[in-house]
Amino acid sequence: MSKRLVRAVTVAIAALTTPAWADGEPAGDFDYYVLSLSWSPTWCALEGDARNSAQCDRELGWVLHGLWPQYESGWPSYCHSPVRDPSRRQTEAMEDIMGTDGAAWYQWKKHGRCSGLEAQEFLDLSRAAYDKIKRPSAFMKLPRDIKVPASVIEDAFMSVNDGLDANEITVTCRDYRIQEVRICLTPDLEPRKCGADTIRDCTLTDALLADIE
Repeated sequence: MSKRLVRAVTVAIAALTTPAWADGEPAGDFDYYVLSLSWSPTWCALEGDARNSAQCDRELGWVLHGLWPQYESGWPSYCHSPVRDPSRRQTEAMEDIMGTDGAAWYQWKKHGRCSGLEAQEFLDLSRAAYDKIKRPSAFMKLPRDIKVPASVIEDAFMSVNDGLDANEITVTCRDYRIQEVRICLTPDLEPRKCGADTIRDCTLTDALLADIE
């Protein structure tokens, strides 16, 4: 029986024999990471403004949504992990790139525990991944809201990140807006081919990219 099949059976059995709140895969068992960068104006327009999020009071562009452990097909979440959760001080330190400290806590709870790393190690790795990928400066200087093909966003990221290929990056849309850029990385944060369920590019030719102001 393959390792992946054994894992699937183990998880299925655990789901039947443990309380719902304890569901989740074992930490540290995954194939690669997805670095998810969210266009802050889109999130604010669709969710953040209604929540009165402090993130939306700031002129932010691409913020770190998360660094997600991923399988070649599917992904783990809410993993079992014996490591200590991050402190409030540790999550607050991520606010500059994630918009709010609450975002860092939520991402740790859902995805970070699955990395198998200590909390500070995972937060440091998330920041390193965010810093590693260059973000096109042109998007920070939009004179107004514009509509663009989603492929233009992808091409712009590839143009400023040497060696980044089209099968290693995907752009997502939501409600006819540019939502996120997702880049697939090895555990050592080197770009790698995305799994088939991750590389689903937005095909819109007129997606709204709202100005940050």
